[in-house]
Amino acid sequence: MTLSVADVNAALAQVQDPDLKKSVADLGMVKDVVITGGHVGFTFDLRGISRGGAQRRHKLGADARAVVGALEGVTSVEVKWDDEVPARTPAADDPLPTVKNVILVMSGKGGVGKSTTATNLALALKRAGNRVGLLDADIYGPSIPTMLGVTGKPVSLDGKLIEPLERFGVRLMSIGFLLEDPRAAVIWRGPMLTGALQQFLKDVNWGELDYLILDLPPGTGDVALTLSQRLKSTGAIVVTTPQPVATDDVYKSVSMCQKVNIPILGVVENMSYFIDSAGVRHDLFGKGGGKAIADFAGAPLLGQIPIDQSVREWGDKGTPVVQAAPFSPIAKSFVEIAERLADRIAEMAGGGEEPGDAGPVIDRSGGTGRKRLPLAK
Repeated sequence: MTLSVADVNAALAQVQDPDLKKSVADLGMVKDVVITGGHVGFTFDLRGISRGGAQRRHKLGADARAVVGALEGVTSVEVKWDDEVPARTPAADDPLPTVKNVILVMSGKGGVGKSTTATNLALALKRAGNRVGLLDADIYGPSIPTMLGVTGKPVSLDGKLIEPLERFGVRLMSIGFLLEDPRAAVIWRGPMLTGALQQFLKDVNWGELDYLILDLPPGTGDVALTLSQRLKSTGAIVVTTPQPVATDDVYKSVSMCQKVNIPILGVVENMSYFIDSAGVRHDLFGKGGGKAIADFAGAPLLGQIPIDQSVREWGDKGTPVVQAAPFSPIAKSFVEIAERLADRIAEMAGGGEEPGDAGPVIDRSGGTGRKRLPLAK
């Protein structure tokens, strides 16, 4: 039997909106059904439909994938979303006035997978139908050129703004694109580093974007502080691994966000566990770290990413797994986190808590009861 658009629509008629308690077909939410071989793609139109809690999009997507995936001949299902993306209200001197949401991917710890998380979330958001940019804010250790397989040099068409490079429809900028030798070290002091970062924000032609993802370096130093002062971000995603040697540093990153009023959108626990060939789960790095960070931050745990060799392999090849194998179980983990992230931003905006509403308030007084260091003799 040949699969038809009518078959897909009939299957989707079984999916009920969890908030409105009506079929997505009755609500007129399904559009742009495309069938290519065994692949089925369609779009949920949420425009004009009141949004509910943070699990709504995840529930709709999961139910839709299940009913369509059960049809004979279907090998993969892709859900896209058409809705009004909530937007921050930038200040008059904001360097990114045409970007609706600026999301910081950060951690107090190196090696936890910030770049892997940032690139795969950017691609997941793009594949869902959004306009997305990705800025590599790790000046000393840029990873985006390698992870996205980009080696070109940015140019300026008007002599004023730099044109970002593009890969898989995502606009990109990294210091790695500007280095003559990719193995050369960037040996800059703080002022040069923050100056370069500010140029990447205001002197790059990002255009109209729904989401700009910033891949931050480890720690709570110059880059994070500069962003908190110069830019009204939507909020931060905090990445950790489960073990205490990681979480001990990640707590500091959360603490910094709280001190400078960067909203924490959620926590991603990377390398959470490993499933062997027999299907047995192994908690190689312990467990519970992501939940502990989320509780400390007062934010949701957006997801747990298992250890999967294909993530490393595809990243090294310049095609992140969400793009290379979008329907694999590991890619779906990133897609579900992206859906929860979009819902979290919408929930904050819908609840009167505008993303990025509070500006940074930095205490430079040094605190009470401070003492001077003794002079050297």
